[in-house]
Amino acid sequence: MNSSDNKSHWENVYESKNPDQVSWTQKKPQTSLDFIRSSGLGKNARIIDIGGGDSNLVDFLLEDGYENITVLDISVKALEKAQKRLGDKAGKVKWMVTDITAFETMETYDIWHDRAAFHFLITPEQVSKYIDIAEKNVNNLMIIGTFSKNGPTKCSGLDIQQYDEESLYEKFENSFTKIKCITEDHTTPFETIQNFIFCSFKKRS
Repeated sequence: MNSSDNKSHWENVYESKNPDQVSWTQKKPQTSLDFIRSSGLGKNARIIDIGGGDSNLVDFLLEDGYENITVLDISVKALEKAQKRLGDKAGKVKWMVTDITAFETMETYDIWHDRAAFHFLITPEQVSKYIDIAEKNVNNLMIIGTFSKNGPTKCSGLDIQQYDEESLYEKFENSFTKIKCITEDHTTPFETIQNFIFCSFKKRS
């Protein structure tokens, strides 16, 4: 699927479905929050949420007092939903519409968070581009959550790439040191279980 088809797919998903109709919805993204809060970085830490869509993570980060948040997604509709939900608070967030593999910025980020975006990259070229961008733009911590080897093989009608601790770390070990990995069961809005692996990585200086 090329970038244009990919964008059309996700615009259609967010146009046609509510949060309770998509599997990735979490009322409270506790695991992501735990990783971010335990980083020891201050409230002015530059945080980017990759593929954040209309995730509730940004709501809780604002509530926690984080002041420098960027949400990136390929779908305009997804970000519009999040902005509408946040109301006036949306002005405190930087919103970016782009395919992560085409992301270009001069900014660097203290915390790079990605829950369920990386596993949609299934070609070596896509993965390589993502790694290059992360290496260039992360200056401290990267948190990635993907479907585990015990998780689904598809999501939203698309093939995904499953990972375990070893295979996920292998992708980033040239520039990052692994801090910790955990697996967790995510209960979808339709009461099905999806097994995720979450890992945090520290950028090597």
